Amino acid sequence: MAEKTEETGNASPNSRSLCDACPHCGRELSPWQQVLLRIDRALVCRNCWYRIILDVSEEEEPTERKD
Repeated sequence: MAEKTEETGNASPNSRSLCDACPHCGRELSPWQQVLLRIDRALVCRNCWYRIILDVSEEEEPTERKD
């Protein structure tokens, strides 16, 4: 019996879905729009004109201090 595994990569599901499609209308973003959104952290959907703004603090992972 073979088990199916789903690989999600390094990105969390929430951030990945925000980069793949507009959270307002659900239209899939083009590869170029996805690049712009990851770099600029802001983009306007060409379908519904919704402003997509990624919060930088959500993507930062807390670092542990080693004493």
